[in-house]
Amino acid sequence: SAYFTAYGWPDNTPASANISHGVIHSKAGGTGTYADPITLAVGHSIISGNDILDYPKGTKFYVPAYKKYLIVEDTCGDGNTPQNGPCHSGKDGKPWLDVWVGGEGANVSSVYSCQEKVTGVFTVIQDPASNYAVNVGPIFSGTCISLSSNIAIKI
Repeated sequence: SAYFTAYGWPDNTPASANISHGVIHSKAGGTGTYADPITLAVGHSIISGNDILDYPKGTKFYVPAYKKYLIVEDTCGDGNTPQNGPCHSGKDGKPWLDVWVGGEGANVSSVYSCQEKVTGVFTVIQDPASNYAVNVGPIFSGTCISLSSNIAIKI
C-alpha cells in the first residue's frame, strides 16, 4: 500500500499541467488505461545538482480503488532540498505518491474536493499486468471518480 495525495491544475507549481519527466505525455494527463496511464508525481532528491526520482520515470502502477493505471512523469515536492519533504520521506512508513486530477478551467473548490476524496492509503500494484479493470477517463472531469470498495484505509 501507499499513501496517495492528489494535485491538479490550480495547485501545481505554477498553476498548469506542466510536468518534469514526461514519458507518454508532454503535459500531465491520461485516461487511466494501461496504454494511457494518468500522470503520477513522486518524491525526489537533488544530489550534486541532479534530480533523482524515487521511482524511475515511466514506472507504472495500478490502483484498484481508482481502477486506474498511473505512470511516473512528475516530481512531488518543491524547493532546493525536496528530499527533506514528505513526498520523499513518505508517510507512516509508506511511500507517498501524488496523482494528477486535472481541473483546468474548473471550479477550484470542486478540484480540491476531488483531491481530498482520492487522498488516503490505498493498495497499489507496481509494474502491473495490462489486463486490470479500468474506468476510462480522468480522475476529475467536472465530477470526481467513484472509489471502488477495495480501499485499504481511507484517511
